[in-house]
Amino acid sequence: MNTLKAEKRDMNVKAKKLRREGFIIGNLVGRDIEASIPLKLDEKEAAQFIKQNKKGSRITLEIGTEKVDAMFKDLGYDSMKKQISFMDFQALVADEKIHATTQITLLNEEDVQGIVEQELSEIEYKAFPADLVESIELDLSKYRVGDSVHVKDLAMAQNDKITISTSLDALIFHIAEPAAESSDEDEAAEEE
Repeated sequence: MNTLKAEKRDMNVKAKKLRREGFIIGNLVGRDIEASIPLKLDEKEAAQFIKQNKKGSRITLEIGTEKVDAMFKDLGYDSMKKQISFMDFQALVADEKIHATTQITLLNEEDVQGIVEQELSEIEYKAFPADLVESIELDLSKYRVGDSVHVKDLAMAQNDKITISTSLDALIFHIAEPAAESSDEDEAAEEE
């Protein structure tokens, strides 16, 4: 499990000032936390963390000397400034189902003879911390032209400890027939 260091944020210091000082703001929420805990995180550490983790990743959040088992819940990104604006986390409690998102990654797309049309890149679900799904990797080399995969086809859909919020009939991907390449001669014949 990955670890990310954070500090409790002084709410008298504005977010804009913290960003200029190289910090990102964030929040930690959870059932056993009365009010959310405002956080500040080092911008470079947070950027490194995001390269290796996606929303829904389970982490250990170090807030001073305290270690919290948490899930990376949400991320704000300012595309104009090309920087992270905030990060949110949820503290995990063993006997509480939480709403989570898992990313879908398609592997070996270059091995497919057809055109891969991906319709869904993440799945929303509810589960206890022990049943969280970090990511879903689908090996496309196992599929052929005409094949398609829906949410109901995934192993997590068969797990009775997981409640999937995304429609089970939602299409994840389809492999279409490659378009017939028209030659320059065909185009010239059509023009005449």
